[in-house]
Amino acid sequence: MDLPKIPVGAFVSDLVDWIEANLGWLLDGITAVLRYLLNGFQEILMFLPPEIFIPILAIIVYFVTRKDHKLAILSFIGLLLIWNLQLWDHAMMTLALVLASTIIALLIGIPIGILAANSDSINAVVRVLLDFMQTMPAFVYLVPAVIFFSLGNVPGMIATVVFAMPPAIRLTNLGIRQIPTELIEVSDAFGATPRQKLIKVQLPVALPTIMAGVNQCIMLALSMVVIASMIGAGGLGYQVLVGIQRVNIAMGFEAGLAIVIIAIILDRITQNLIK
Repeated sequence: MDLPKIPVGAFVSDLVDWIEANLGWLLDGITAVLRYLLNGFQEILMFLPPEIFIPILAIIVYFVTRKDHKLAILSFIGLLLIWNLQLWDHAMMTLALVLASTIIALLIGIPIGILAANSDSINAVVRVLLDFMQTMPAFVYLVPAVIFFSLGNVPGMIATVVFAMPPAIRLTNLGIRQIPTELIEVSDAFGATPRQKLIKVQLPVALPTIMAGVNQCIMLALSMVVIASMIGAGGLGYQVLVGIQRVNIAMGFEAGLAIVIIAIILDRITQNLIK
């Protein structure tokens, strides 16, 4: 005897219809804000021509990484190669997507990590959600993004934010929970308020761990931006997708190489900021 099927799919379909019917104005507002943010980042990155932007960025990398001349030279050569491959515009679109998605993920993730670190009940709930988010296949994030926000860069950005957020939450939570009890007791003894304790004790001590979360957030955002090309997100990921569809090895390899260069530069910069 076959058991009756639980109408999970029908329930989700009805829920989606209800959200679109009653919260469409909110979805439209989110889309407008995210599109404005993304276009702003892209305009900033495209404001200067590559021949000016590349040496300026190399100089910035040199000073930000405490005068690491090797990384500055690597960044200079890598960006020159991207420009030479005629992928500069696509690279800047990808970088804009990564930066915008990472900032939103950190603005949401770090406060949640702080709350989880200071409350065991919140931590228990957040841990379950993070386990669910991190075991979910990356492609699944594209489904609700497309349903609610159609195709394009905005749903790709939303899927990227959700996918890249867990490391920021986990490592912020971990960093604060690993602070020695003695430091907390000393701050309490001096009459520090919870806000003072957070700003002057917890966050500075936990900063290396939090920055490791920022690094992982950026790397996951970059990897998801490539996957998000399947729902219309532009940039280097779209070039890789087109190369696969056309079996164009040259196009796919060049776009993939540009993604690797950007990933190495971002990874090395954030790692040097942790030190």
